This record gives sequence, C-alpha cells and structure tokens, in this order.
Amino acid sequence: MRIAGFKKLHDEGLISDSSLQQVEMLESRRLFSLYWELRLLLYLGVLLLTGGLGILVYKHIDTIGHQAVLAFIAGVSMASFFYCLRKNPGFSRQKVKVPDPFFDYVLLLACLTLLIFLGYLQYQYEVFGNHYGTATFIPMVVLFIAAYYFDHLGALSLAITNLAAWAGIAITPLSILKAGNFSDSHLIFTGITLGAVLLAAGELSLKREFKPHFETTYANFGLHLFFIAGLAGLFTYDDTYFLWWLGLAAAAWFLYIQAFRRRSFYFIVVVILYAYSALSYVIMHLLATMRNADLAPLYLGFLYFIISASGLAILLVRLNRQLKAHDRL
Repeated sequence: MRIAGFKKLHDEGLISDSSLQQVEMLESRRLFSLYWELRLLLYLGVLLLTGGLGILVYKHIDTIGHQAVLAFIAGVSMASFFYCLRKNPGFSRQKVKVPDPFFDYVLLLACLTLLIFLGYLQYQYEVFGNHYGTATFIPMVVLFIAAYYFDHLGALSLAITNLAAWAGIAITPLSILKAGNFSDSHLIFTGITLGAVLLAAGELSLKREFKPHFETTYANFGLHLFFIAGLAGLFTYDDTYFLWWLGLAAAAWFLYIQAFRRRSFYFIVVVILYAYSALSYVIMHLLATMRNADLAPLYLGFLYFIISASGLAILLVRLNRQLKAHDRL
C-alpha cells in the first residue's frame, strides 16, 4: 500500500502517529534498482578492455611480437565463445532468457576480439590478400550465427555493420572507396538496396515469428541507411531531384504508417525528420532558381524554416500525446 493509503487510515484513526512515521521512514529508505547502471558499467568495461588491448599492442608491439599478440587475442575470443557455449540453454526461435548476468558481456567480448583478431591478421600478414570482401564476409557470417544462436542484439548490430562493410566493398568498385567518392551511384544504390533489405528482414522476423525482437534492430539500421542513401541521391542527381523526392516521400509515408501502427514514437520521429529534410531541400532548390527577385528568396527561405520548424514541433508533440492516449485505452 502506498503512503497516501496509510495517511488516509491515519486520518480515520485506524493507525497511530508512530506507525505512520515508521511507514514514512521506510518509504524514504525504499530500495531502487541499479540494473541499468550496472549493465552500463559492464558494457563500458568490455569496451575499455578491448580499447586497452589496442593501446597495449600499439605501444609494445616491438617487444611483444605479432604472433604473441595474435595468440593472446585468439585465446581470449575462443575462451569467451567456449564460456557462452557452455552457458547457453540452446537455440530458440523466440527470445531466450539470459543464463547469467555476465553472459551478454562475455559474448560481446568474444565478438569484438574476433573482429580485432581478423583485422589484425589481415593488416599485418594480408592473409586474404586484396580480397577485402572475404575479410569482411567471414566475420559477418560468424557474427550472424552468434547473434541468432545466442540471441544477442549486440552481436546482431555488429553483424549488420559488417554486412554494410561487405556490401560496400564487394558491390562498390574499390577505386571509388579509395577515392572517397561517396556520391557515386554505385554506393548510393547499394545503400538504398541494403536499407530496404534490412527493413524487409525486420518485417519477416515479425511475420515468421523468428526472433521477432530483432525487428527493431533491423528496422533501425535499415531506416537510417535507406534515407541517408536516398538523401545522397537527392543531393547528387540535380537533374532528377524531383523524382528522387517523390520516391523518398512515398517511402516515408509507407514507413510512417508502419511506425504508427506499431506505436513507435522513435521511428515516427526519424521518418518525419528525414522527410522534412528532403522537403526542405526541394523548397530551397526551387527558391534558388528564382531569378531577378533580389533578396526575396532569402526572406522566403527564412520564413519557411521559422514556420515549418514550429509546425514540426507542434506535430511531434501532438503525435506523442496521441500515442500516449492510445496506450491508456
């Protein structure tokens, strides 16, 4: 019973003043959870450990030796994977309960040290030669297997990141990446395709009920990748910018409806902000084409951003209230 209930009983004369004081004292000393604080500290511990290994190797590589460093990193990775294999209850299509408090962090350590090992091996000995796609494909497969078998969102995020790296290297010509030409059509269409594939993978996870809780991670990566690549195409292809805007607007509307059905305010905000960016570019592009108008386009641009930014803020506040109202029903 909450403190207000005890006060009501006190007012009715059912409990004494001393009893009410004891209840208030216990209420003030009520325990609170340190769950998320401890998880954050453990995640930081894993990241600091892997970062410290990199600094140690960098400063003492001449005295330690490459083989010894590789053997140590491989040993840490194998030991971590072995621990996870022993503790893991087995594969399941649904969410699996964590066997112990350290399981998630040991698996994250195993995945990070695996990436460090393969990257170090390629950098120092060029085991894969110029086949950079193979160097990213192998850890990608291992990370996807680890993510699904151990039911780990962190491993899934690393696997998706490796998938993006592999797609960029394998599909986009290497000369484009070396030149830093990120506005090339190969890279833009690769990003759009990969973003759509990730969004479809998240949708399939829900419909097939195969790790449905992975859908949010897939959708998060896919949404950002799709719209960033789409905006790059909008900014790059000046002759057909209006067609790019129509495509982005149609995609934004579809994804907005999906996000609203699932009551995800985060994805609603992301979609609206990307759509607003695309619309703002089109309007600024049209204002820039106005000739013999002196400073009128500049004033209209300022007026547009003032009015649109205010309207955007009001829209997001109303949508948030609407979603909360539905949750209470």
